[in-house]
Amino acid sequence: MSFFKAYDMRGTFGVDFDAAKVYRIGRALPQVVPGRKWLVGMDCRLTGEAVKAALVKGLADSGMDVTDIGLCTTPMIYFFTARDGYDGSVMVTASHNPPADNGLKVSKRDALPVGYADGLDKVEKLVAAGECGPAVPGGRVTKQDGRLAEYLAWQKKATPRDAYASLKIAVDCSCGMASLFAEEMFPGAMLLNAGMDGSFKAHSPNPLLPEARIQLAKAVRENALDLGVIFDGDADRAMFVNERGEFVQPDYLIPVVASASGVRPGEKVIHDVRTSRGATEALKEMGVVPVMVPVGHAFAKPILRSTGAICGGELAGHYYFREFSACDSGLLAATRILAQAAKAKANGLTFSEMMRPILSRYANSGEINFRTEDKAAAITRALEAAKTFLPADFTLSRMDGIRIDCEDGWFNIRQSNTEPYLRLIAECRDKTKLENWLGVLKKAIEG
Repeated sequence: MSFFKAYDMRGTFGVDFDAAKVYRIGRALPQVVPGRKWLVGMDCRLTGEAVKAALVKGLADSGMDVTDIGLCTTPMIYFFTARDGYDGSVMVTASHNPPADNGLKVSKRDALPVGYADGLDKVEKLVAAGECGPAVPGGRVTKQDGRLAEYLAWQKKATPRDAYASLKIAVDCSCGMASLFAEEMFPGAMLLNAGMDGSFKAHSPNPLLPEARIQLAKAVRENALDLGVIFDGDADRAMFVNERGEFVQPDYLIPVVASASGVRPGEKVIHDVRTSRGATEALKEMGVVPVMVPVGHAFAKPILRSTGAICGGELAGHYYFREFSACDSGLLAATRILAQAAKAKANGLTFSEMMRPILSRYANSGEINFRTEDKAAAITRALEAAKTFLPADFTLSRMDGIRIDCEDGWFNIRQSNTEPYLRLIAECRDKTKLENWLGVLKKAIEG
């Protein structure tokens, strides 16, 4: 797959890209993102310094003034980009990808994302054509370490630590960037993998993988904790296990985030095309208007702004907040969800009991991945096969792949924008019916 993805740039360092390519990207970005003032940070991946150095040199050689804040979370880059009026910013990260990967996540003024459809396509063409232009003198580089305290001061106002102090929790930092704030933001918590290590030696930095959550689930069970929180590599995502160590699929928590964010009847909340109908039904019962969006931050953020939604979320564990410049923050999401769990505990409810009204409505398959050469043909086959079990009055959305809805349930099939997979997720009122649907759809996709 290309280093240039739908939402960002990402791949294996030394295979999909190298420092020379990153330098050319640094030279090309100012031709696409207007303005001279740039912000750069990085996660703890082992190739981070090499990638960041090449990027900063490319930007500076194009005459840009670059502020380098060093090690940080991705949400920190969003926060300072918007608050301090930077024209553009780049976070050097591959998020949840394996340790050998790295990448670049680009934003423009007000922390609006720059995806392939609105700028990265032009950067790719400029880089491929070698059209960097002559070097421009005057670019300055300023290093500003120690920005964490400013960021956490805002966070503590957004969700005071007292709001969740009653909980007994474990926090797994995945050897990633949550290590920066875990001790301060979760005093008294059992901290796991809270030292930054770009080899991610403890487990994958992707909490969606079941094997990444084994250690957290065990800690919660063995220590009789109320719940567990796990962050991905760059800390823009947070996920949870309940008091039994069972994973809570992130889309189920969208109504919880909305409630904790003070949503009022008539306000909008965004959700992606994979979101459980149990979650959207819960939102509607709160008087909220759910707004479905394509998967990915490059799509979610502009739609949250244009609709005026208060917040939103995705199955992948990204949660977006209007008050956070319409960006995603794993830390803000975690503290908001913990605050709701603390309220439930005060009323005698466990985390699983709090979630039961949303979780119990439908049987959900979770996301299932397929490797297939012709993804478009596989989607067409699945749609035709589905007509054997769908009623005549089903609805079809092509917002992101296909999403079919009917009275009994729904399913979505889409191409991943970051990995070489076709992804299927389905949900039914009846577990047996869900298994029948999955049997038909899997057979069709696999051809």
